[in-house]
Amino acid sequence: MTATTPASVQAASQNHEADVADTVAAEAANAIESIEAMENRGFSSRFPLNSSFIFTFGALGGMLFGFDTGIISGASPLIETDFGLTVSQTGFITSSVLIGSCVGALSIGALSDRFGRKKLLIVSALLFLLGSGMCATATGFLMMVAARIILGLAVGAASALTPAYLAELAPKERRGSLSTLFQLMITFGILLAYASNLGFLGHNLLGVRDWRWMLGSALVPAALLLIGGILLPESPRYLVNRGDERNAFKVLTLIRKDVDQTQVQLELDEIKAVAAQDTKGGVRELFRIARPALIAAIGIMLFQQLVGINSVIYFLPQVFIKGFGFPEADAIWVSVGIGVVNFVSTIVATMIMDKFPRKGMLVFGSIVMTVSLAILAVMNFVGDVAVLAVPTMILIAFYILGFAVSWGPIAWVLIGEIFPLSVRGIGSSFGSAANWLGNFIVSQFFLVLLDAFHNNVGGPFAIFGVFAALSIPFVLRFVPETKGKSLEEIEQEISRH
Repeated sequence: MTATTPASVQAASQNHEADVADTVAAEAANAIESIEAMENRGFSSRFPLNSSFIFTFGALGGMLFGFDTGIISGASPLIETDFGLTVSQTGFITSSVLIGSCVGALSIGALSDRFGRKKLLIVSALLFLLGSGMCATATGFLMMVAARIILGLAVGAASALTPAYLAELAPKERRGSLSTLFQLMITFGILLAYASNLGFLGHNLLGVRDWRWMLGSALVPAALLLIGGILLPESPRYLVNRGDERNAFKVLTLIRKDVDQTQVQLELDEIKAVAAQDTKGGVRELFRIARPALIAAIGIMLFQQLVGINSVIYFLPQVFIKGFGFPEADAIWVSVGIGVVNFVSTIVATMIMDKFPRKGMLVFGSIVMTVSLAILAVMNFVGDVAVLAVPTMILIAFYILGFAVSWGPIAWVLIGEIFPLSVRGIGSSFGSAANWLGNFIVSQFFLVLLDAFHNNVGGPFAIFGVFAALSIPFVLRFVPETKGKSLEEIEQEISRH
């Protein structure tokens, strides 16, 4: 393949992206019309589901989020060799998913407020299927970039849509732990991506290159999300907002099997009372009635990324290869080990989420991260790097533990909780887009920072430690406490500020 300059590559890909975006928008509109037609024929949320199915499949978007975030780390070197790409082209393939993610996160909110959470979950699943299939069958650079952008649209949509959907379904007493399923699924998806990379590496099954199997394996969870999306009920709060109180009562009865119908009716009345006060949602209304929630959401999501979590997910093998001279295989196993710590810690977070105040857990996580990163930075600046690999690994594990029990899940829980019903979809979109902006900053500049500090990992991790420390006063000043409160109570409290 002929080498292409970065400028010409980006110009060509931008034209291609515009065509892809138009096509995807048309397909999404057709998909929504088809789903509405099916529901008008009686194909709706009357399937006899239990709450475990609903919340597990509702959180599947998180697993695909994690899978498509982690899978490219093992596949990109193989793609680069196969297609004869330059380093800049390979980097653009990796980061192009962030372009789609920002667009998907910003656009899905208004669409979900208009068409419903359930329908947009199905559209997200279709985008996951399309993007994964295109990745596995890509014939060159432009097709791979287009596929990754489509995947980004799906990932961004899932990151904005799923937290709001889970929060609207969950009872207030368990909303934290049930909403944390989204983050648990993200960490599980990252682990599955690492396992897929290790499992397919060097195995060209049926004459098909290993990286195609890696990327194509995302089709399985995408198909599960599509099936789940078809069977899942619509959000009762969305149904009330659209005037469909009859089906809202049915959905609440379905997911509140541990209470009697009188309590279900009381919850429905509370939802109706708050919905009656809401005005039409939109960006203007978001800034008018939900400015405190918007400041909290954007700040939380930026800090969640600026403490450096995706530097670990994307670049941990390179940290140990460049910083400590590890062989590539050993460095990948280090990332798998850290992925296990992340997953297990998130399970712990799911179990304790509704036992402690959200703000207290965020501050606790910030303190753990700040201390771990400060010790790591000082140790690598003043110590002998030759003997610091294992201590660095242990401190990164403590840093991940602090993140995974606090900022990892709680950030996603909060953006699903703190916005008024009329702007919950678009508000979650703004929060999710801020997360992807922070992700882009970290992913673009981490290796540059590492190089600037002559491959001493203490440098970039010291910067992340500063952001971890700054997150503490932000939480104390701007983040509302939501534990044990209904969404309607939270809305009324925030609207008074």
